[in-house]
Amino acid sequence: MKTYSLLLVLLLTIFATSCSGEQSKTSRTTLAPTEFAEKIRSLPSADLIDVRTPEEYSGGHLKNAFNIDWNSESFDQKISSLDKSKPILVYCRSGSRSSAAASRMRSSGFKEVYELLGGIMKWTTSGLPVTTAPPAARPQSKAK
Repeated sequence: MKTYSLLLVLLLTIFATSCSGEQSKTSRTTLAPTEFAEKIRSLPSADLIDVRTPEEYSGGHLKNAFNIDWNSESFDQKISSLDKSKPILVYCRSGSRSSAAASRMRSSGFKEVYELLGGIMKWTTSGLPVTTAPPAARPQSKAK
């Protein structure tokens, strides 16, 4: 009976440790607005993707962000043209669509995907800037 109890404690410890490791992974890739802004600065070659609708995007977006509408039937096709080995930064209005998009990107093989916690709403309430100017260049396609 003692061996069974010891084995049970060991298994529960392993399970708890593996679950907490997954939470810390999520917290490293879901960033508060100031951390997201710093990540943009520290990864100048990363693709910055706004997954809101084109109408939302035209009302104001992060500088150099490209619009790939999460609700579009062509979302998967458009993200498949991106380089999966490059970092991706993704955001939406409040964080729901970008969370789903980031999950889809990770399951599609993207190695490094960062999400903006609270979306552009949290970004603007943090006093960070938005623009209506078009991005300087299109996201680069897959590495050859």
